[in-house]
Amino acid sequence: MSSSKSREEIWDEWRELVNLQPQELEDFLATEESERVGADSGDGESKGHKSGRRIVEIKRTNKDDLNDDQWDHMASVVGYVKRHKSQGGPDGNAETSDWRYSLMNWGHDPLKED
Repeated sequence: MSSSKSREEIWDEWRELVNLQPQELEDFLATEESERVGADSGDGESKGHKSGRRIVEIKRTNKDDLNDDQWDHMASVVGYVKRHKSQGGPDGNAETSDWRYSLMNWGHDPLKED
């Protein structure tokens, strides 16, 4: 595993930060807002959009059945969400901001209550 964190640490942070349910994330990934934000990964789809599809798959997998690649992706998602959140939200309306939409591609809605 490429992360210095234990799987339990990754699991706990993942459960805390990835606050969209699989169906919520799938519904968001089908929107124009989701498709227009983020850096292109070279094939016309953003890294975040690709990540979102993987997150849906991971969230639908039992913890004991996750493979090393999925654990690595979970660690990447946790890192991305933490970094992106630490940048702070936009000065204006966060609800319709690219900042929020980008985070949502990575499974985190910053406006969703815990």
